[in-house]
Amino acid sequence: MKPALKSIRPFIGAQNFEISRNFYRDLGFEEVVLEPKLSLFKREEIGFYLQDYYAKDWVDNTMIFIEVKNTDDFWQELVSLQLTDTYENVRLTPVRTMEWGKECFVHDPSGILWHFGEFF
Repeated sequence: MKPALKSIRPFIGAQNFEISRNFYRDLGFEEVVLEPKLSLFKREEIGFYLQDYYAKDWVDNTMIFIEVKNTDDFWQELVSLQLTDTYENVRLTPVRTMEWGKECFVHDPSGILWHFGEFF
């Protein structure tokens, strides 16, 4: 019998650890501080590790996809948070529909590209 898998938790970097910590809390994630330079961020069954480490090539090439139940509802939540007013480098890209489903995008303060989408 093969062991059951439970979750996947990627490690991501932060150009400015404190700004990124604030951003992810504002995005609705709960922070669990694990070490002075490492936190776990959780929301429902989703989790990732944010570390106080920045390598431009790595961060510039990091993309994470999170499946949501309803992309349009998630987009409305994103807009209501006014993240682009609070965080200088944050960008939001509205929902787009493709053959496979819908997605919208968030660039975090360090430049990491988050895809939030649903499959048809």
